[in-house]
This record gives sequence, structure tokens and C-alpha cells, in this order.
Amino acid sequence: MVRSVNGEGAPGRVVVLGGSGSVGRQVCETFAARGWEVLAVARRWAPHLEPYPFAPLDVTATEPRRVAELLSRARAVVNAAGGWGDTTEEMTYSHIRLVDRLLEGLASASGRPRLVHVGSVHEYGPVPYGTLLTEDVDPAPVTPYARAKLATSRAVLSAAREHGIDAVVLRAANMSGPYPPQESFLAALVARIHRALETGDTLELSVADARRDFVDVRDVADAVERAARAPVGGQVINIGRGEALPIGSLVEWLIEAAAFPHDRIKHLDQEVRSKGGDWTRLDIRRARERLGWRPRIAPRESIRAMWLASAETA
Repeated sequence: MVRSVNGEGAPGRVVVLGGSGSVGRQVCETFAARGWEVLAVARRWAPHLEPYPFAPLDVTATEPRRVAELLSRARAVVNAAGGWGDTTEEMTYSHIRLVDRLLEGLASASGRPRLVHVGSVHEYGPVPYGTLLTEDVDPAPVTPYARAKLATSRAVLSAAREHGIDAVVLRAANMSGPYPPQESFLAALVARIHRALETGDTLELSVADARRDFVDVRDVADAVERAARAPVGGQVINIGRGEALPIGSLVEWLIEAAAFPHDRIKHLDQEVRSKGGDWTRLDIRRARERLGWRPRIAPRESIRAMWLASAETA
């Protein structure tokens, strides 16, 4: 059973860092639906943040005192900030320095809110085909993004272990569902399909021969809210479907959702290089046992929701 961190069962304020992003917008919506007072934080405002109080803030460039003030009335804080990047410098600023500043602020914040840090399956690095990724697997990331994400997760866990910060790390699988980050291959494919539909051009596809764990971003937001209330401080918890889905199936479901004509699709026999390895499958037993969580949105439904959301904003 998931219990409240305040021992009373009543939600309080949650501060969502990265509220304007793909994960953050779903986190804000989920917390609000469950009675939390949501404060969204991001460098820039976005229209979907209209229902919530908003603080325009670059946490990395903010004094720890100001961060502490922002968090002092909160019961929980969610770190869903930071995006993809190709350089170590980009990742250091948007991930590592941000988390360092956040932890400094938390150390002096009154009330000591629970920190839910959204990590990534990419922290584990490439693994052999068939591997079941438990939380005890020794991470070996190979990309700047993955190394930065692992560094932040380790910093959070160290702060929990050595300095009494109340924090949990959720290692999330690849995500699908509405409003994916622009850097993702699914978002790029959505954009290409829209262009081909508008122009009548042929859609050329090179599909990786890979299988990866994909989970709907709304299911991730559900896990985040549960982790804000459950007695799981100091832990790492995998959040995924526990399945290794063929990338080709995701592509097919997206084409189906878009009703794209099959006679205008050309499959290219080209090698596709993956930044995240050819196989991921998360062991999600800990999430079931300690959060009472399980994925509820089927992959095909998730992909359809992603297309419908893109069609609304196109």
C-alpha cells in the first residue's frame, strides 16, 4: 500500500522542475488530478502550464538560497528537467550542475520535501540481447546523455545516503505517448509523416533491428506521483513495461494511426545506428512491490495517442 510521506494521506505542494517538458507536463497533470498543489518550474513558460502557478527559473544558474526558498513549502519535488544533447558540456550544464544546485537547495530547505528524480534506462548502457535489467545491474553508459544521467542519479543517491536527503530515483524506460521530446526518434518520425501527408511524397524508412522497453509517459507520471508518497527513500526503481518491443512494431503502429498509404512507403536497406543499444528490457518487480504500480496503457494505444496529440497541434 502506498502511504503519504506526511503520514496524513493528504497531498501538499509539489514543485515540478521541467514542467514545460514532455515528462513534466504529464507529471503536473497527474499530481493536480490527485489533489496536489502544483508549482511548475521551467526556464520558459508553455501554454499547457496555464492551469498551474509557474516560476520561470533556470535552476542551474540560481543561488542555492533561492532554490531552498522555492522548495521550502513543498511536500515533494520532481526533477523532470534536462533534455537530450550531443556534447558533454551540454549535458553537464542541463543535468549534472542542475542536480548539484537542486541538492544544495534541498539541504537547507525547511520541511525537507521528498525528491523524485526521473532517471533513464540509458544509464545502464548497452547490454547483451536477452538481458533482464534489474536495479542491481552495474551501469556502463556510453553516450554523454547516459553518462550525465547516471552521474545525477548517483549524486541523488549519495545525498540520500550521506546527507539525509529524502530522495528516490526512478529509472524510466524509453517513453511513448502524447507530446514526445523533439529529440526522440518517434517525434522525428511523426514530423516526417506529417510532412509526407501534406506534400504527397514517399515516406522512406530505415528501421533499426532492435527491441526496446517502451512505456507510456502517462504511466511514468503515475509512478512519479506514487513515489512521492511511498516509503522508498534512497532507492532505485525501474519504470517500464518489462517487455522488449520490436522497433518495427512501433513504426507500424504509428503508420497505422496516421492512416498513411502503404503504397507511398519505401523501406531502405540501410544500417541504423542506435545510441541506446539494440536491446532493453527492465525488471519492474520492485515498482509493483514498493509503489503498487504497473503499466496500464498498451503500447499500440500509446502510439495512437502520440499521433492524435500531434495532429491536434500540427
